[in-house]
Amino acid sequence: MLEFSRWKYALIVFVLILSTVYALPNLYPKDPSVQVTAARGTLSDADVESVRTTVKAALLNAEIQPKAIDVSKPGAVAVRLADTGQQAKAQAAIREALGQEYAVALNLLSSVPGWLQSLGAKPMSLGLDLQGGVHFLMQVDQKAALEKRLEAYADNMRAALRDANLKYRAVDLRADNAIVVSLEPGVANGDAQKVLTDALGNPMTGGPGFTWAVQDANTLLVRLPETEINRIALEAVDQNRTVIGDRINALGVAEPVLQRQGNDRLVIQLPGLQDTAEAKRQIGATATLEFRAVTGDEATAAAAEASGQVPPDSRLYRQQNGAPILLSKRVLVSGDELLSALPTTDQHGSPAVSITLNAAGGKRMLEHTMENVGQRLGVVYIERVPTVSMVDGEEVQTSRIEERVISASTIQGVFGKDFQTTGLSQQEAQSLAKQLKSGALAAPMDFVAESVIGPSLGKENVERGVRAVLYAFLFTLVFFMIYYRMFGLITSVALLFNLVIVAAVLSVFGATMTLPGFAGLALSIGLSVDANVLINERIREELRAGMPPKAAIAEGYDKASSSIFDANVTGILAGVALYAFGTGPLKGFAVTLIIGILASMFTALTVTRAIATLMYGRRNKLKTLAI
Repeated sequence: MLEFSRWKYALIVFVLILSTVYALPNLYPKDPSVQVTAARGTLSDADVESVRTTVKAALLNAEIQPKAIDVSKPGAVAVRLADTGQQAKAQAAIREALGQEYAVALNLLSSVPGWLQSLGAKPMSLGLDLQGGVHFLMQVDQKAALEKRLEAYADNMRAALRDANLKYRAVDLRADNAIVVSLEPGVANGDAQKVLTDALGNPMTGGPGFTWAVQDANTLLVRLPETEINRIALEAVDQNRTVIGDRINALGVAEPVLQRQGNDRLVIQLPGLQDTAEAKRQIGATATLEFRAVTGDEATAAAAEASGQVPPDSRLYRQQNGAPILLSKRVLVSGDELLSALPTTDQHGSPAVSITLNAAGGKRMLEHTMENVGQRLGVVYIERVPTVSMVDGEEVQTSRIEERVISASTIQGVFGKDFQTTGLSQQEAQSLAKQLKSGALAAPMDFVAESVIGPSLGKENVERGVRAVLYAFLFTLVFFMIYYRMFGLITSVALLFNLVIVAAVLSVFGATMTLPGFAGLALSIGLSVDANVLINERIREELRAGMPPKAAIAEGYDKASSSIFDANVTGILAGVALYAFGTGPLKGFAVTLIIGILASMFTALTVTRAIATLMYGRRNKLKTLAI
C-alpha cells in the first residue's frame, strides 16, 4: 500500500518552515563599514553624538553617501557603506577628521532584519578564503620574559635568605642577566650559597642549574646556563600561544588560525574580522595586576623620592593621585596566578573586580594576611601601551610600560583566594576582568606586522562557489526532468529542500563555510542524486516485473532504503575521519559533507516519498507512472 502518515507530513512542513527561516539570513550580505571607537577607554553618549556629527561632515566633504551612521555597540559609531571602494575612502576621511584620539577601523556589519535576529537566525560563518579578515604577526619580547623569570628567582632568593636568618644588603638583577647577591659583613658566601642551592634546587633535583661565582668577600654572582635561558624563551612563546588562543576564542571568530613562526613569533588570522583596533586591544592586551606589601608610610616614600635612595627591598611607585609610595620588591601574587576575574561592584557601589586565585597564590595571600592584619597591601595595575613613532619617514611600533598603584588599603581581616580589588573605573574594571580571565601573558608581545585581507577576493570566491553549486543543481534538474520525467521533478524539489536544510544547519550551529566546504556541498548533492537514482530505478524494475504502479512505488522505496542507508553511512564515516584528523580546509569540507549526507537521506527517503504519495496515493485507477 502507498501510504504516508499525517504526522510525517506535519514533520516535513515543520522542518521546511524552520529551515527556510534559518537559511534566510544568508541572503543578506554584510555591509562594508567603518567603525569608530575611543583609542583608549570608551565613548560616552555625548562623545558618540559628537563623533557622529564630525563623521557626517567628513563624509559630506569627501562626497561619500553612507547607507547609515548608527551605534553598532555601546561606545562605537559605525558607518555603513555601499561597497568596499567607499569603505577605504571613508576610513581615510574619518581618520583625518577625528585625529589620533580615536580608533578608526574597517569592519563588516550584519544586515539581517531585526525580526530574524530576534529568532536567533544568523548567516553562516565564512572562512578567510571567502570573506577576508585580518592577519597579524606578533613577536614575543623574550628579554622581558627572561627578566620576569630572573626576578622570580631573585624574589625566592630573598625569601630563602630571610628564612635562614642570613642578612643581606640586596639581591638585584644585572644587565647581563646575572643575579647579584650582596651579603652583610660576617655572612659567609659558602653558607649563603648552600641555603640558596637548597631552596632553588639543582639539575639533579629538577632545579635550573645555576652557576655560582664569588665576586668578593660579601658578593655572590649567580648565572643561568644558556640552555635554561633558551628554555625560558620557548616556554614564554608556548604560554603566550595558549593565552592568545583563549583570547581569540573570546572574540567569537570562526576558524581562526594561530601558528608559531620561528622561535619568537606567532601568526594570527581572523576570518571575517576587519576591526583591527578591537582585535589588537583584545589579543595583545597585557594589562595585569600585582599584589605587593606596602613597606613605608607617606613620609618615608616622599623622602626616598627626594633623596633618590630607595630601601634595598623596596620599589618606588606612583599612586593614582600622583603621590609616591614604597612597595616591596617581592611580588606576593601576580596575574598569572588568577583563576577567574569578574567585574562587579563593592559595598559602596563602586566598580570592582572579583578575583579568585589558584591554590599557590591563595595560600600565599592567606599566610600574608594572617601575619599582617592592620598593615597595608598595594595593588599595582600594569599595562603595556603600544605606541607609534615616525623614524626617517616610516612608522615604528614600540611600547611603553605604565605602572600605577590603584589601591593601598589596610588589611582589615584574613582572606585567601577570594577577594575584591577596587580603585578602577567601570571601563577599566570590565577590560581588566576580561584580560585576567583569559590569562596573563608570560611575556609582552608586539605587533610587528598587520594587514586587512579585503573581501573582494572572497566575494569573487563566494560567487564562483554559489555558481558551481547552482550549475550542479540545474544540470541535475535538466537530466532528471528528461530521464525520469515526473519523478525527476520530485527529485529536484527534494534537492532544493536539501540545500535549504544544509544552509540552515550550518547557520544555526555556526559552522564555517570555506571553498572546500562548497566542494563538500556539491558532493552531497551528488550523493543525494545517487539515492534518488537507486529509488527511481528500483521502481522501474518493479514496474517491468508487472507490479501495479502504487505497489511499485512502495516496494521501490522499501527495497532501496537499506542500500541508501549503507552507502551514506560509509560517506558519513569518511567525513568524520576527515574532521577528526584533518585541519582547516579538510574540516570545512567534512562538515558540509556530513550535514549534506544527513539532509540528503531525509529528503531522498522521506520528502520524495511524501510527495509521490500525495500525487499518486489517492488515484484509484492509476495504470502508468511518468518515470
